[in-house]
Amino acid sequence: MDDWTPHRRDDGELLGWIRPVGDAWTAVDVLGREVSDAVDWLVAEDALETHGLAWLADPWMLEGEASTPLHVRFVEVTPSSPERAGRIVVKAEDFGDMRSPAAQRFELPWPAPKRLRPAMPGDPDGRTL
Repeated sequence: MDDWTPHRRDDGELLGWIRPVGDAWTAVDVLGREVSDAVDWLVAEDALETHGLAWLADPWMLEGEASTPLHVRFVEVTPSSPERAGRIVVKAEDFGDMRSPAAQRFELPWPAPKRLRPAMPGDPDGRTL
């Protein structure tokens, strides 16, 4: 990550990085996943601006923790740095129910493993046990 350049919104929030790929550049989101092919610098910036951060609030699935994928929400995304290993913390979807016990949390490495993925049609809906 030494040659990755952070890309931030106007308010300073990190959208991701732009990293060199040969003579071109690739956009990488805050989960450490590529969001563009090898492209021109301005196209990589645009890819991060278009990708944004709103997708972090969407339903996500975590595979491998139960017999079916679990609906989860992000609690923390901390990219790796020279001082520390990064991590991603998600919690089982609780739909904001403050009366129930705290939802189970899962700590994952950064960059995000493939078993953490956006929800897709056909996934369990998270409301049915």
